Amino acid sequence: MTTTSVWHGTAPPTQWPALDEDLQVDVAVVGGGITGVTTALLLARTGKRVALLEARRVGSADTGGSTGNLYATVSGGVHALREKWGAEVAREVVASRADTVDFIEQLATQAARDAAAFRRCGMYVYAGSAEAEAQVHSEYEAVIEAGLYAQLIDMLPPGPPAAHGKVLRIDRQAQFHPMSYVQALAEQLVASGGRLFEHSAALEVNTSTNQVRTERGSVTAAEIVLATHSPSGFHLVQAGMVPHREYGIAGPAPGGAFPPGIFWAQGPERLSVRSLDTPQGPLLICVGEDHKVGQHDAPEALASLAAAARRRVQLSEVAFQWSAQNFQSPDNLPYIGKDTSGCYIATGFATDGLVYGTLAARIIAAQILGREHRWSDLYKATRFTPVKSARTFGEETVAVVKVVVQDYLTRRQHEELASLQPGHAAIVDLQGERLAAYRDLQGELSVVSPVCTHLKCMVHWNPVETSWDCPCHGSRFAPDGSVLQGPAIEPLKRKQVTA
Repeated sequence: MTTTSVWHGTAPPTQWPALDEDLQVDVAVVGGGITGVTTALLLARTGKRVALLEARRVGSADTGGSTGNLYATVSGGVHALREKWGAEVAREVVASRADTVDFIEQLATQAARDAAAFRRCGMYVYAGSAEAEAQVHSEYEAVIEAGLYAQLIDMLPPGPPAAHGKVLRIDRQAQFHPMSYVQALAEQLVASGGRLFEHSAALEVNTSTNQVRTERGSVTAAEIVLATHSPSGFHLVQAGMVPHREYGIAGPAPGGAFPPGIFWAQGPERLSVRSLDTPQGPLLICVGEDHKVGQHDAPEALASLAAAARRRVQLSEVAFQWSAQNFQSPDNLPYIGKDTSGCYIATGFATDGLVYGTLAARIIAAQILGREHRWSDLYKATRFTPVKSARTFGEETVAVVKVVVQDYLTRRQHEELASLQPGHAAIVDLQGERLAAYRDLQGELSVVSPVCTHLKCMVHWNPVETSWDCPCHGSRFAPDGSVLQGPAIEPLKRKQVTA
């Protein structure tokens, strides 16, 4: 089965033009996910001349690979956030996210609420194992202290699996269709005078000239916003961030029904479950099996997710399967605002990017307009938090060094190019040179350098997404070497080989 997210499969394709001219505007926004489109729309509504550049199609990357869940809490837990930052910061984080969910509801209503499939619902956090019961109680105490209305109840609504112990219910959370929502905002952006270009990847971001160059054009702007998850090119915040991929599957809801809500299982086997109403009947969406980019067996992760979904919610038929990327900051808060390069960045959202991305758009738009924003200091891109970041930063540094040593010094097992079978890829030896080779199902060969163009780590093959993934900072490349996901800007160097 090919990888297509449920959101891609239930939203019409977009058809915006590619950039083929040189423009001069007030603000250039790179990235057409929820962060970039919302930022561009908010600025265009104030009269700013805005150009948005999207490498593929609007909402097609990680916005289109998300859960579509909107919540005031955080995936790592408010309790853990309070332990690291204290009660006051935890309250402010929750307040900023709750306010942003309300803001998304306003935008969804303006953009045709039905098209965005926005709905309010409850959120249910439960123990997936007896060992996780204490986590649920700790989280309940933390969310109450952070200002949310929550209850401990005895049972989940009919449908999801039985819980161990009490269930944490948090009211007035929300869900929507992320791709339909972003597409609706994109239409409003253009209607407000903004320019939007698809299939217009940023090949260079020159902060000296404030110019973004694409294959067939360029945009020169007073301000540049890098709404690309990990910002394109090299930025200091990348040193401590951890790139992860998480998997999703969707299929017909067993019995043709499933209660509305966000269902999170805590414990060793974390699982997020929700439903989506479609004209063909409700679909069940299950997300989980998070791991570091390039450092885990992707088919195994997808198989484990499918097994968990069968066991816990009786999902027997899988119609969609996909994965998406997220970046976790070392101190567990996003980086939002102008960084040392002079560009505005928004990254480190972990798996909470739909709300954090919208919050980032509000903060960045306010800063560009010269306005104060209540939460800009909390998420400042240039903050320095060595004590809170030390453990994650140290662990990630060790992990990156370990991968580099394994790939460069101990050398992975290499195959011979001639033995590479259709549909497979490998690092191969050819006349003493290491190459990354993929042979498609028709037998056509694509050979590229295995050295990531970001910071020279070695890429690893991802058979689920048919991509070369960098385990160091999360860049991803197509078999022909073209960039699928930054921070890398330059493609892998192509090699002319016949075999």
